[in-house]
Amino acid sequence: MTGRKRQAGVELDAGELPVVGWREWVRLPDLCRPYIKAKVDTGARTSALHAHDLRIYTENGVEMVRFTIHPRQRNEEKAITISAPVIDHRHVRSSHGKTTFRPVILTTLEILGQRLPIELTLVGRHSMKFRMLIGRQALRGRFLVNTGESYLSGRLPRRSPAAREQSITTIGEES
Repeated sequence: MTGRKRQAGVELDAGELPVVGWREWVRLPDLCRPYIKAKVDTGARTSALHAHDLRIYTENGVEMVRFTIHPRQRNEEKAITISAPVIDHRHVRSSHGKTTFRPVILTTLEILGQRLPIELTLVGRHSMKFRMLIGRQALRGRFLVNTGESYLSGRLPRRSPAAREQSITTIGEES
């Protein structure tokens, strides 16, 4: 096998694609400033974000969604309220086999120093370990996944909560 793949009529060399681990620190710069720990899930088609208090409304003829996120796992204190245009609604089947009807938004994902547009479904992930899943549509043709590695983009320093919150805004800027 040569490591070359064809996708949408373009030949890709797998050796030229950046590699992500099975979990990474990512940002959604259009939505919020803090980093979010995300699970890279090639079994999921679409990416998903843990969202609370979803409210669909219309603003100037555009369907919008307002929701709250808690970017830190096991930390319900820091809450960020976000509004975004809804681009679609989709039936999504979870890994448990349950189908839910979810709003979909378009935003920017920052991973390994790259910014790329992604579709995100919004769903309550209360019982899940990760606030966000990155699905294969976001990764296709852009990254390879090394399932034996984690945090190839870097780790957040283990410090006091106040120092950690300070460092969250600069993880991608450290040399």
